[in-house]
Amino acid sequence: MRCGIFTMKPLWDRKGRFEMEKANAAFRKFTYGVYVVGARHADRTNALTCAWVMRVSHRPPLVAVAVGKTRFTHDLIAASGAFSVNVLAEGQVELARHFGLKSGRDGDKFAGIPYREGRTGSPILEGVAAWLDCRLVEGFPAGDHTIFVGEVIDAGIGDRPPLIYDPRDYWG
Repeated sequence: MRCGIFTMKPLWDRKGRFEMEKANAAFRKFTYGVYVVGARHADRTNALTCAWVMRVSHRPPLVAVAVGKTRFTHDLIAASGAFSVNVLAEGQVELARHFGLKSGRDGDKFAGIPYREGRTGSPILEGVAAWLDCRLVEGFPAGDHTIFVGEVIDAGIGDRPPLIYDPRDYWG
């Protein structure tokens, strides 16, 4: 892979195999917030827990989210042309688990969960640290994910600090 003027080689062992465990060990040292990314299309609203979210531009305000191609929310974002990003607050690990550890394809993840629809129709959760309502600008394939880039058309903040991802909260 070429990066600037340097040629970078992936992690390969002496037998020519990619050393995924080394990469995974390094990735486990990354820090992330915890987000619930949602969308609404036709009569379905769904969301999933994400850690791979980032701001990509000041003007216009753009945000990118990486969503697995097999996820139901992926299809809703692509079809609706919009999505929300809910920044979970400290103490909302159970909410993160709720949206992250089960599929909404066959059920309603929002049953009993307080939320409202944003300007795009995407779900905005109550009690979060912050939220963004985004119009989809572009989608880029990235391995087993799609990177969706959205322009922020509305936003809000709460009074609680954000939740920081700790894998032990989800995987033991």
